[in-house]
Amino acid sequence: MAKKAKKRKYSKGAAKKVGRAMKKRKTGTLKSGRSGRKVKSKKQAIAIGLSEARKKGAKVPKKRKKKS
Repeated sequence: MAKKAKKRKYSKGAAKKVGRAMKKRKTGTLKSGRSGRKVKSKKQAIAIGLSEARKKGAKVPKKRKKKS
């Protein structure tokens, strides 16, 4: 029995955007939206990369809703 091929959750383009955001964070040039403060958190850098990928129309799952 052959294994079923897995579909990618994120496109290659989305992975490139996240990689670029992580690289910018490491060099200290990645800045957040309105405030323009330097991003230090890995999670925030990933979120920025995914957000940019969404804007470009890359295959990225929808944002999760906050649990209250």
